[in-house]
Amino acid sequence: MTAPDIIIIGSGMGGATLAAALAPTGRRILILERGQRLEASPQARDPDAIFARGHFRPDEEWLDGDGKPFNPGNYYYAGGNSKFYGAVLMRYRAQDFGTMQHMGGTTPGWPMDYATLEPHYQAAENLYQVRGALGEDPSEPAHSGHYNFPPVPDEPAIADLRARLQAVGLHPASLPLGVDIDRWLAHGKTPWDAFPDTCGGKMDAETVGLAHALQHPNVTLMTGARVTRLIADGRRITAVEVAHGGRVERLTAPLIVLAAGAVMSAALLLSSANDNHPTGLANGSDQVGRNFMNHNLSAVLAIHPLRRNDGIYQKTLHVNDFYLTGGPQGQPLGNIQLLGKISGPILASDTPIPRPVANWIARHSIDLLAMSEDLPNPDSRVSLKNGQIVLDWKRSNWDAHLALVAKVKQMLRRAGYPIVLSRAFDRRTPSHQCGTVRMGHDPATSVVGPFCRAHDHDNLFIVDASVLPTSAAVNPALTIAALALRTADHIKAGMAA
Repeated sequence: MTAPDIIIIGSGMGGATLAAALAPTGRRILILERGQRLEASPQARDPDAIFARGHFRPDEEWLDGDGKPFNPGNYYYAGGNSKFYGAVLMRYRAQDFGTMQHMGGTTPGWPMDYATLEPHYQAAENLYQVRGALGEDPSEPAHSGHYNFPPVPDEPAIADLRARLQAVGLHPASLPLGVDIDRWLAHGKTPWDAFPDTCGGKMDAETVGLAHALQHPNVTLMTGARVTRLIADGRRITAVEVAHGGRVERLTAPLIVLAAGAVMSAALLLSSANDNHPTGLANGSDQVGRNFMNHNLSAVLAIHPLRRNDGIYQKTLHVNDFYLTGGPQGQPLGNIQLLGKISGPILASDTPIPRPVANWIARHSIDLLAMSEDLPNPDSRVSLKNGQIVLDWKRSNWDAHLALVAKVKQMLRRAGYPIVLSRAFDRRTPSHQCGTVRMGHDPATSVVGPFCRAHDHDNLFIVDASVLPTSAAVNPALTIAALALRTADHIKAGMAA
């Protein structure tokens, strides 16, 4: 194989989008993906296989902050976690880029404002064919363009929910989604949220980013390639050590891009420590692995015993009336969006509820997700113990989340749902994980600069959720893609210089 000009480690939303943007330059690009491509299978649309048996989950254990092992909710496939995502491609709000006072503390702000990233948001929406509508959401930031596709349509029960929420003074808005609904349903009448995309119905990192990149003969995808460490000599990454095909080899390229995800990117940098970098690569600030953030999430089920919800996919609207305000002193609380339709098998797989009762609840419920911001904390971190990943998440801003769940329950009861149940997501479950290789201007307090280049290594870029300085309270996929496109523009400008 001819030596590449650029090695990209990871084919999730960051790595695949960057590859798509750099492919037209003609530079030889090698994408290293630990997993394989997902193939169509009966399990891909089987809720028992996905939720009860964990068919697609990795055979891997991490440790939590108490040293207890758990099976993480990360996936290793071409396209990364986006193969299973809810396909919500939503922008951070403009205010998320500045400092914001929350019930649990103050966010640090970004090294750029919303206007700087906006053109890349627009380009990412175009690339990922986002379905949406402007003018419905009062918190929506300014757009330089329009959505090129109309929203995924509400099913009847959701159209009724939208009208009920409007009647009680809220502003339900169409979720911006990367879903070709006709193609998805043609391959099975199921939700897409947490279901693997094996039919191309979701606009994910493989079906869009990788597909665009691999149209170019200068781009190669190597699957089954697990990167074990990076080799550094001073300010340069000189080689990438890869286990592939039963042997370990070292690959070289002038430019290295790390895009393995917030946990794995941090773990790889830490495991690459050497005599000159005893605490890990890119870690002169001692910030690698720190500031891990998950979203605070709760599932909320609104039940009416006399109304059935016969929807298939459900996930088409969200409410941001409490995104920027709503707390005791007007603090932000977060985002409310629909979950993919919870079925009896899904509900029974995660609760002690008997299957017949779970089936009844599922037929009479509308299922929502309450999402609140988690704030950066240097003691919330990824570390290694004898080579094993330790994920010690220090949950923050929990009172704001409880306040949001209370608001959700109140609004749903006012909207005509007499029974409203909620359940928080397990603290060990990685949910929109981010922040472990934070972005900033100051090399003493951050790992990468505003263009995602490592402060300590001139030829290393990191392009995934690990660089996000804050988690905001929206799904991060579009922001990751927008940052990848901005980084690609920066790299291309350097090529032309």
